[in-house]
Amino acid sequence: MSTGSVPAVTPEGPGAASSLPVDPAATTPAPETPAPVVPSRGRGPRTPADRPLLLAAGLLLIAFNLRVGVAAVGPVIAEIRADMGFSGTVTSLLTAIPVFAFGVFAFLTPGLQKRWGMHRLLGMTMFVMAAGIALRLEVHAVALFGGTVLVGMTIAIGNVVMPTIIKQDFAHRAGLMMGLYSTALFVGAAAASGVTAPVAAATGSWRLALATGALPALAAFLLWLPQLRWSSGRQPVREAVAEVLERREPTFRRLMKDRLAWGVTLFMGFQSMSYYTAITWIPTILRDSGMDEHTAGWLLSFSQFPAIATALLAPMLAQRLRRAGLAVVLTVLVTAGGFLGLLLAPVQGAYVWMTLIGLGQGASISLGLSFIVWRSPDVHHTGHLSTMAQGWGYVIAGLGPLGIGALHSLTDGWEVPILVFGIVLVLQLVTGLVAGRDGHVLAGRV
Repeated sequence: MSTGSVPAVTPEGPGAASSLPVDPAATTPAPETPAPVVPSRGRGPRTPADRPLLLAAGLLLIAFNLRVGVAAVGPVIAEIRADMGFSGTVTSLLTAIPVFAFGVFAFLTPGLQKRWGMHRLLGMTMFVMAAGIALRLEVHAVALFGGTVLVGMTIAIGNVVMPTIIKQDFAHRAGLMMGLYSTALFVGAAAASGVTAPVAAATGSWRLALATGALPALAAFLLWLPQLRWSSGRQPVREAVAEVLERREPTFRRLMKDRLAWGVTLFMGFQSMSYYTAITWIPTILRDSGMDEHTAGWLLSFSQFPAIATALLAPMLAQRLRRAGLAVVLTVLVTAGGFLGLLLAPVQGAYVWMTLIGLGQGASISLGLSFIVWRSPDVHHTGHLSTMAQGWGYVIAGLGPLGIGALHSLTDGWEVPILVFGIVLVLQLVTGLVAGRDGHVLAGRV
């Protein structure tokens, strides 16, 4: 009997093959579906998403830190200016530099993400952020601005990576997670705005007050440690398809020709310009109008509380409306009412104006971040749209604190700068209506 005919016999039972004379050279097993990858010794989850509560807690604590390093500057900006002998324009760089860094380093994030993976990269940013904030303890201006650049760089990376991780790991709860993400941003800003001035007064050092922001960054790094084992977020099949698309025509290049992508980008830019200019200069506007420094710092912190509510609710409300553009109109009108009040009666109705500004800005930033997720068809495009929107958007936004500081120095008043806020809000409205249209970027072209 020829052994060459044996492989044609296919045993059906688990022990059937043992009764057949089989040539060892012909016993190569048939290809099988690969078994799922199981962690060694049965320990730990296969992916970070297998621990959703730990992953969500880590993401939200990281989000908490993404505004602390910038929001802490406003309440003590007058002390910094007096101690360092800076002009108004130079002082405004402490807020403008991080915002510009948000844009510049956003374009470098995709390369870093491919090298390190999303989860490991996000954890590393928290450690570097803590170092950058602590560097502000050094008395030299170079250390102050160098630490500010590090803070901006790490926030830029977090800004880009966070929506992509949410799209990947929480696709079925993206609306809720984007709302919680935006809420955590404002909680962090509120904490920084409210704590910095009292700590500076108690210790007599604005440097020590700013350095306290390193503590929550270190806490976020420690909570994120379980995720650092995931050195790469690559998924072979999806990444292979993405690379084919990239070789055909880079998605980012196609996005630069897409009207909807530019709507999302410019809306992100103008609403961020309004927000960062406000947290930089509103305490000074109130102090120049006769309010004491502690109350002015508290009011900036107070404005974050209504922002927390609208940041959480705006994405869910926008999804229920027929057109998200209606939510954009409401947020712009509410914000404009707050700035108009600051122009006419800054001290007398300060709580009302700051409530309106907080409500409008909370909804605006939440919508801006949500548009990145809603207008992209998959994780791959979310990453590219996030890079474009937050890269160019924050480059635009960085002009706000710097420009308002220069206008204030030129006019020696706040009337003209506040009127410029109104122009920014009109641009925010127009671009928000474009971004609020249903559909995906590159529709019909991918």
